[in-house]
Amino acid sequence: MTFKTLKQRFPKKDIPRTPFYVSVAGNIGVGKSMITTMIGEVFGWRMFYEPVINNPYLDDYYQDMKRWSFHLQVYFLSKRFEIQKQILDRPGSAVQDRTIYEDVEIFAPTLHRRGCMDDRDYENYREIFRNMAAFLTPPDLIIYLRCRPETALRRIRQRGRGCESNIPLDFLQGLHAAYEDWIERAPALCPVRVIDTETVNLRDDAGAQADLLGMIREAHLEKHERLAG
Repeated sequence: MTFKTLKQRFPKKDIPRTPFYVSVAGNIGVGKSMITTMIGEVFGWRMFYEPVINNPYLDDYYQDMKRWSFHLQVYFLSKRFEIQKQILDRPGSAVQDRTIYEDVEIFAPTLHRRGCMDDRDYENYREIFRNMAAFLTPPDLIIYLRCRPETALRRIRQRGRGCESNIPLDFLQGLHAAYEDWIERAPALCPVRVIDTETVNLRDDAGAQADLLGMIREAHLEKHERLAG
């Protein structure tokens, strides 16, 4: 998928120089990677994706969540901390596929509730995050892509990643409930924009894509003017 027309609508000369950091949040299969690519390509920002390729735990995790949940979550936490440090330590704007906050607010609690992570591992995991969080600055903007768990499951089946072929619907439902709870609290961390992908077609509707990019540019401009003034 290319975004040539959108690039013409948002020329780089109109993008503020002030660094801006956007994270795209949402359930498995909701479409985060495509939106991350679109934002990065149109604005010319660095793009950071979820560490799925060459992940040493992912295949084992989907075969036996109880055995591998703690290992996988610590791996994701470590990699996302590394990515966020790269974003914050280097000048320039960036867009990230999924935040470190989703690991501790969504995935680990859901796995803990499902009995896939025991109390000892869960508390250890949360302590690791608390120590990491002291060294991090939240994004300037979180874009939460919302969809029904049934829709997420259909999209997962359509993209056809082998390791995801057996994800149960009730797991996605648990993640969705955790997201809906967290997104009410997330504005205490940073500004949040919610997009219902059931009604807004960000994959095929150029108008919807332009609206999203326009909103990001406005938020970026507000930060630039606030720092300049």
